Amino acid sequence: MIVSHSDTCKAIENNVPATAPGVFHLAIPTRIEPTVTPFGFLCCNKPPGMTSRDVVNVVQRRLPRKTKVGHAGTLDPLAQGVLVLGVGPAVRLVPYVQQQPKHYQATFRIGSSSISGDLEGEITEFPDLPIPTRDQLTAAAQKLTGEIEQVPPAHSAIWVDGQRAYRRIRAGEDFEMPSRKVQIDHLEITRYDFPEIDLDIICGSGTYIRTLGIDLAIATESTAVMSFLSRIGVGPFLLNNSVSIDTLKEDDLEQHLLPVSLAVQHLPCLQIDDEETTLLGHGVCLDQVDLSKIPNNSTDMTEIAAATQGGQLRAILRLKRGQWCPYRVFPIN
Repeated sequence: MIVSHSDTCKAIENNVPATAPGVFHLAIPTRIEPTVTPFGFLCCNKPPGMTSRDVVNVVQRRLPRKTKVGHAGTLDPLAQGVLVLGVGPAVRLVPYVQQQPKHYQATFRIGSSSISGDLEGEITEFPDLPIPTRDQLTAAAQKLTGEIEQVPPAHSAIWVDGQRAYRRIRAGEDFEMPSRKVQIDHLEITRYDFPEIDLDIICGSGTYIRTLGIDLAIATESTAVMSFLSRIGVGPFLLNNSVSIDTLKEDDLEQHLLPVSLAVQHLPCLQIDDEETTLLGHGVCLDQVDLSKIPNNSTDMTEIAAATQGGQLRAILRLKRGQWCPYRVFPIN
């Protein structure tokens, strides 16, 4: 059965932002009990200068051999902030973390440009370009909000005709980057002191922030280069709750693992009894699921998070021939 907000599927608290009305959340334990195989998420604060893979390596060296670790969205070496790592079976939930909104703060230098779009490339100044007013920039920001077309930078890891774009650039190849649709939920100018402009951005997966800032400048007949980028949130994973690299190197990582239910807090939640918990663990589908009790007539019913009465995530369910079948199954205590 689908339970109400006041039952097992309750809203996430303790500095976790609320989501849209009608979306329910898995109950989050106050702490994660020690397990033989680590299972959860680490919210890391990546410093500038490190690659996302560097952070994964730091964590992997601290864990038992063969423990899987994967990050939920690359941060360039120049950038800093939230890097979410799935540990153990939680690696299979990384795509669900990537579905959640990302929150960034960025600084751009208007009237400058580089081939990489940031400070890692050679900077070219354009002193003769017009100086945009704040009103012009604000109007341009409004047009860049919502679903927009974006051309990723050539110095990116996107695959183009079977090769990484940045590798083709380094090889001296001339090619065209394909455009794609991205979602910009919020784009606000928080400070403007020419040539510097600070932006606060909430966006969907796949958005290139440096491209967004450059497009903003181009819309006012100028150009720009990104000089600073910090990711301050990915869904419920927030910078003010993150763990530093030094802490990851020194502390017992188990105490910093966050519940896996955070990864699916945007999915409808189904409470299951002990029998259903066992059935799903054996890969058996459920045929007695009443979806009519989901508030606000939610239309996004492609997947459901199935939680035990104790609030632990048991499975991700998908509809198959009229039954809700386990797509991903997870261990429970």
